[in-house]
Amino acid sequence: MNATDRTPADLLRSALAADPGRPLVTFYDDGTGERVELSVATFANWVAKTANLLQGDLGAGPGDRVALLLPAHWQTAVWLLACSSVGAVADVGGDPAAADVVVSGPDALEAARTCRGERVALALRPLGGRFPQPPEGFADYAVEVPGQGDRFAPFAPVDPEEPALIAAGREFSGAEVVERARAEAPGLGLTGPGSRILSALPYDTWEGLNAGLFAALATGGSVVLCRHLEELGEEGLAKRIESERVTATRR
Repeated sequence: MNATDRTPADLLRSALAADPGRPLVTFYDDGTGERVELSVATFANWVAKTANLLQGDLGAGPGDRVALLLPAHWQTAVWLLACSSVGAVADVGGDPAAADVVVSGPDALEAARTCRGERVALALRPLGGRFPQPPEGFADYAVEVPGQGDRFAPFAPVDPEEPALIAAGREFSGAEVVERARAEAPGLGLTGPGSRILSALPYDTWEGLNAGLFAALATGGSVVLCRHLEELGEEGLAKRIESERVTATRR
């Protein structure tokens, strides 16, 4: 994290330069038993590949709207940073009919078909697995992303004052995302490197996005992102908090 960082993508670049090997996102799905841990370097590699897919294959650029019909998931976090890297607006839960690109999980494919632009489907299977049968009219993210380049450079500069994120109908510029994430991090218990927040909040509000990604990124901390946490039970949660060295929780 540097004082000159103005967009979420800037925050990720700074994190990569500072300590690429440290954990950034640890994801649990207690409905399937999945656990995925991504270091800063691994997460940044996924972001670069996804940004190359978004810019190169899907033709998205600054100002284009990308509707993300996805739950709180490590791949959703990747798409949020890929949009920031390109300069596209990540519209979380937004209207696909009004979007230039839609990125959908398996439960939202019917709604996603109203997008007249490019459509990408995520199976959200363990280990980033692909669909057994690709949904008609969609590119399968797990098929398309592995062959993308490991480094990303935007075709056009990203303006931090332009819209970057829409959450629950509220629009944020890239600079606003960074400023709010930094300002609100202490209230979430994120005080700097070593801070580790467990979040089970959905990604459909600013609060969920901040607790589940942006605040940790802005402070040099890390996040344990949990889906279907209700399956775990209080005893299991206590064990996870201890084993993952969690310092703050939001659920």
